[in-house]
Amino acid sequence: MKILIVHNRYRHPGGEDRAVQAESALLAGRGHEVERWEENNDSIIGPFAAGRTALRSVYSFQSAQEMKDRIQRFRPDLVHIHNFFPRLSPAIHIACRRASVPVVQTLHNFRLLCPAATFHFEGSLCEGCLGTAIPWRAVVRSCYRESRLASLAAAHMVAAHHAFGTWDRSVSQFIALSQFAREKFIAGGISPDKITVKPNFVDPDPGMGGGNGDFALFVGRLAEEKGVRTLLTAWGCSRNGPKLKIVGDGPLASDVAQAAATNPGIEWLGPCDRERVRRAMAEAKVLIVPSTWYEGFPLVIVEAFAAGLPILASRLGAMAEFIADGQTGRLFAPGDAAGLAGAVEWAFSHSDEMRRMRALARSQYDQKYTAKANYTRLMLIYEAALGRLMEAVHSIPRLEAIG
Repeated sequence: MKILIVHNRYRHPGGEDRAVQAESALLAGRGHEVERWEENNDSIIGPFAAGRTALRSVYSFQSAQEMKDRIQRFRPDLVHIHNFFPRLSPAIHIACRRASVPVVQTLHNFRLLCPAATFHFEGSLCEGCLGTAIPWRAVVRSCYRESRLASLAAAHMVAAHHAFGTWDRSVSQFIALSQFAREKFIAGGISPDKITVKPNFVDPDPGMGGGNGDFALFVGRLAEEKGVRTLLTAWGCSRNGPKLKIVGDGPLASDVAQAAATNPGIEWLGPCDRERVRRAMAEAKVLIVPSTWYEGFPLVIVEAFAAGLPILASRLGAMAEFIADGQTGRLFAPGDAAGLAGAVEWAFSHSDEMRRMRALARSQYDQKYTAKANYTRLMLIYEAALGRLMEAVHSIPRLEAIG
């Protein structure tokens, strides 16, 4: 199969970019001919540049022509789009339809429903634009890049392409990363018959760790929506608890640095390469994911399962779907620092239960998140998009049954 993979990378590389790389390598490794078309946001600096780019995000004639040229030259059987915003725009979907090339779109975030793509505003969940014909609240609040002009253009993109039926007419199959996300997109007007759940995966298998380190671990962007303040508050409650190691960088880096300087129980490792993260996960007692927004499906969750690392996470969105409370980790209320502190205390005082959780976490990886399971599911989605297997989507097993 010849597959054109399209992705607009972000200025700061993250899990979405790594997921695209992993899936591209997976397809190429199985003998498919893969071509990648990637753009990036490096030059979008400041409100004016953001506004100018957002205006093009509604329909980019340049991107439409580029897609047409690539289709004529590469002649793909299928185009798999991961992220089109803001540089590429839905013009690439329309160009594929005009060339009669099926499109698969992975829904890494909520961009088709929310101009900010996050359902998050000023530290709280916000679904004010979900299901609305015109997401005007995002404009009033300057949700996209804190610019009213940029937010207006992003809201125009969302409203216009829903009104024009772009997603229904130009996308053959959507991939949601969780059942929770799938239900949100259905609520937002996407046809349920077109959305299949396929989570992220980790390859190569890092192997199960021993969990012999006496510390908890956080890996992620140091930002408000990631629950960093909840994390620091939880560790501020006690100076005699276990060690907390924090990996990452971001807007709240100064807060983390100050906490590490004043609390001997906190160690900030800064940004680390994947190998160092893998070693930390192999040694950690628990991974902490205290997010206060709807996560897509963080790769750190899959990586933790592969290492047999139990997870303490917010009872929110997809995390409550993937982490079985009392089996592969513990859940606490979003933003509840005391609840997180209690979950940590329990984890470090119940060694037998934690050993059982480690085995169950690893079994989740073996059953659902290997390269083999992911490839099987992806091929069924591609077959459905190509029209070669009309009932393919309905035959895809539920996640619980994947082996």
